[in-house]
Amino acid sequence: MHGARNSRVIWLLLASAFVVILNETIMAVAIPHLVTDLHITISAAQWLTTAFMLTMAVVIPITGFLLQRFATRPIFIAAMSLFSTGTLIAALAPGFEVLLFARVVQASGTAIMMPLLMTTLMTLVAAADRGRFMGRVSTVISVAPAIGPTISGLILSYLSWRYMFWLVLPIALTMLIIGIRRVENVSEPRVIPIDVFSVILSAFGFGGLVYGLSLVGGVVSGLENPAAMWISLGVGAVGIGAFIWRQLRLQRRDRALLDLRTFHSSNFAISVGLMVVMMAALFGTIILLPIYLQNVLHLEPLLTGLLLLPGGLIMGLLGPTVGRLFDRFGPRPLLVPGSILVSVVLWSLTMVTEQTSPWLLLAAHVALSIALAFMFTPLFTAALGSVEPRFYSHGSAIVGTVQQVAGAAGTALFVTVMAAGTASMAVAGASAEAAQASGIRSAFLVGAILSLTAIVGAFFVRKPADMMEGAPAAH
Repeated sequence: MHGARNSRVIWLLLASAFVVILNETIMAVAIPHLVTDLHITISAAQWLTTAFMLTMAVVIPITGFLLQRFATRPIFIAAMSLFSTGTLIAALAPGFEVLLFARVVQASGTAIMMPLLMTTLMTLVAAADRGRFMGRVSTVISVAPAIGPTISGLILSYLSWRYMFWLVLPIALTMLIIGIRRVENVSEPRVIPIDVFSVILSAFGFGGLVYGLSLVGGVVSGLENPAAMWISLGVGAVGIGAFIWRQLRLQRRDRALLDLRTFHSSNFAISVGLMVVMMAALFGTIILLPIYLQNVLHLEPLLTGLLLLPGGLIMGLLGPTVGRLFDRFGPRPLLVPGSILVSVVLWSLTMVTEQTSPWLLLAAHVALSIALAFMFTPLFTAALGSVEPRFYSHGSAIVGTVQQVAGAAGTALFVTVMAAGTASMAVAGASAEAAQASGIRSAFLVGAILSLTAIVGAFFVRKPADMMEGAPAAH
């Protein structure tokens, strides 16, 4: 009976996570349409993505506490209700301000969904099968963002931007109704008081850092005020420092908002470190390739989206296979070749010119996607499997926070190096395309050098103790 119930809960959470993550990536393509329709500037429209990302960065660190304090069912209902409400407000939004508010409401639901899925999975699935299930999580994480821009491109070719929300809404409501009827509580809530000061420090720390990083591109290209970026990064650094100090004091009494004792496991710490490098490489590449294809090779946006689609789909489809391989062989046989291939691809991208064939870039993106598929499932599973069961919710929250911060940092790093390289070549008298290609080569060079650290780290990730032969099974 429990097996069927557990399986039902996990599949419903996977489907719901797919819907909310898909929504995270459909906005970028719509920005030009929103600029004309809502009579706003490009930088204002960009806030629809930035506000979403900021809300995620602020809410995810709090989920470690929420998942311990409340049972599975009410948390799921809250997450999908917030997401559905935000989607409805967005579809009906009369102007920019209401749409921005709707995106924040949507993001609050999205932020709860991934840690809820990871924590539930770690609690319910026997250690020997975790890789297989974590592979399905990797599928959701990679396929949804890959097809998001393509789906929104198709919708916008025929319908108004509002249909991006009208088409998602019935799916979200269906998930919510099924959840209300079918999801049962699979966790035991503990009554622990929330530390409001930690919530405030977390918001300023992670929010400040992600916002500061999001301004880097604008500052480098001369569109944003550098003071705002430095103040934001400074507030973020001080906030995170104070947040860590506060958690270390609170966890002595089991009262931490985000319990950092998860890092007592060196396997967890190394896996999270590798995740930072891989997420930075993934997000940096996702930003640079479309710029290169459109500004240097002058491809149409729809064609750009289609060229990047196969990589995302392959990465997702490989998830369950890589998960099964992890269950059988452990992390190292997957991570070492995966990290080497990531490095090879990034080094090859340091040689792009204004004459490079789009087909070579398609091949590079597919190879990078295969390599990352070999990295993410083993890293998620090894990281969370190395944590004591009572810290699963905190481990999941840390993994989610790292994804947001590393993604923002990777984007900022790649864009900064690209803009600096492009500007210096333009001053030297190069054509716009040659200058842009040079800047992109420089950015990939930084990514390639960073990727070498991941190859070294890959040798140190071990199979979690509870997955070893003869270890007692989980629930």
